[in-house]
Amino acid sequence: MTLKQTKILEAALELFTSEGYHATSTYKIAKYAGVSEGLIFRHFHNKEGLAKAIIKDTSIKINKHLDSITKEDDPKLVLIETLNLPFNLNSSEIQNWNLFFKLKWELPDNNPITMELIKKTLIKAFTKLRYKHPEHEANLVLNILEGILSSILQGQDEDQNAFNTFLLNKYGLI
Repeated sequence: MTLKQTKILEAALELFTSEGYHATSTYKIAKYAGVSEGLIFRHFHNKEGLAKAIIKDTSIKINKHLDSITKEDDPKLVLIETLNLPFNLNSSEIQNWNLFFKLKWELPDNNPITMELIKKTLIKAFTKLRYKHPEHEANLVLNILEGILSSILQGQDEDQNAFNTFLLNKYGLI
């Protein structure tokens, strides 16, 4: 990938995240990246092609986090890693998750990032731990995580460490 392509992707990522996909024009992306608008069309064909390239890159980054969880056999470690996930993100990872949530609503058909595999992994973990309703527990954890990620992405200054400890205690993990 060329330096200019990288600049375009970084500019689009930042603008899609801050302003939304539909509100961001290719002209604005080009101006922000310091390149000609034609270069966007040359490399990515159109705004949707650019979005797909970003989604693919973002999917790879997010799935790296999820892979370690889905490959874990110990059900307690599955829960610990899952519950710790939103609390251990660095700023670039937060930007990836922010884009994930924005595109989840703006481009639902183009979003290959799915939580289905992590959900199945959680169901398996709760089943091994003999929870009465493993499917409901998995859905509860995913909804809790989505809420936590949303508040982190919105910059809410809650005591994240205390809440993380609370969740781990709730499931008897510490």
